[in-house]
Amino acid sequence: MLKVTRLQVFNHIMAIEAFNLPTVLTTSLSQGPNGPCIPEVLSLFPDVPVIDRPGIISAWDNPECVAAIEKTGRKNLIMAGVTIDVCLAFAAMQAVEAGYTVYGVVDASGALEVTIREHAVARMKEHGITPMNWTTVAAEPQRDWTLPTGKDLGRVFHDHYHSYGLLIDSFEHQTAHVVQTAS
Repeated sequence: MLKVTRLQVFNHIMAIEAFNLPTVLTTSLSQGPNGPCIPEVLSLFPDVPVIDRPGIISAWDNPECVAAIEKTGRKNLIMAGVTIDVCLAFAAMQAVEAGYTVYGVVDASGALEVTIREHAVARMKEHGITPMNWTTVAAEPQRDWTLPTGKDLGRVFHDHYHSYGLLIDSFEHQTAHVVQTAS
């Protein structure tokens, strides 16, 4: 079974949070079998209301969700969903049809198995959706580590992207050694 861990979702959210991007949260029938939003997501966005769709599967079929997205004024959307083949794919394909450019965060969206993920990605690509992972979502807008968001994003990478964390550890060790030698 191929699954998305809470850590992958958390990484995606932390990357988005570093850039203070407008965020829309939604769930389908939170009082039913789908349950409420993931607690870690809610804790990172305490001021963002969750749009509870009354059983509507695709977020794009819910006028309140579409209105919230339109209110952001953005034409480029970064989307993820609990499931890649339904939650992400349905809404993302409809958003493209409505004139939006959509980036689907594949590693923050779950799939029952590899085949489902592969088919969902292929289907979304056919509809013009660009598949991405959370590190690309974070690194692309950063573009330069000297920007004000660099330190916060560097910490997210350090804590959740092991190979990059090794680079930061090496830099911090070297910096501490230089400071110690200069003292």
